[in-house]
Amino acid sequence: MPADPPPAGDQSSQGSAARGAALAREKLAQAKADALRRGQLPRTEPRRRRQGQQRDSADPQPFGRAIRDLLAARGWEQSVAVGGVFGRWREIVGPELAAHTRPEHFEDGEVLIAADSTAWATQVRMLATSLVRRLNEELGDGTVRRVRVHGPNAGPRPGGGLRVHGSKGPGDTYG
Repeated sequence: MPADPPPAGDQSSQGSAARGAALAREKLAQAKADALRRGQLPRTEPRRRRQGQQRDSADPQPFGRAIRDLLAARGWEQSVAVGGVFGRWREIVGPELAAHTRPEHFEDGEVLIAADSTAWATQVRMLATSLVRRLNEELGDGTVRRVRVHGPNAGPRPGGGLRVHGSKGPGDTYG
């Protein structure tokens, strides 16, 4: 069974778009021909500086260089690097550890990490040396000197008559 032809409105909009594109190509070719006759073709390569010519501060700069200069001038380089590490935590420590921990704070060479259970807090404490080494690979030697870990904060335990007295454990596993 043959397909139905598109409605008339669709054909006219497609036709006008094609005519518009053809007209634009024609006008561009005409403008290039006029510029060629006048000897004013646009450059295909960037202008080169003459030997010894210095960059003017008003000259446009590449965006990346402008951002690096701004960060250096404001003293934000380390903060930005630490923020990048916190944002890529899963890539840096791996998916299993990242599922149970998160970096919370960095100050004076110390990273504070929150763990979702006391078992994971203990695991991170055992991995502290290798974690410091891995973080310094990302941030530069000597940036991180210590990892501090805290487990879940369950808050105060409720009192009352229906309370089993005994262990004052952390409350997240067996206490």
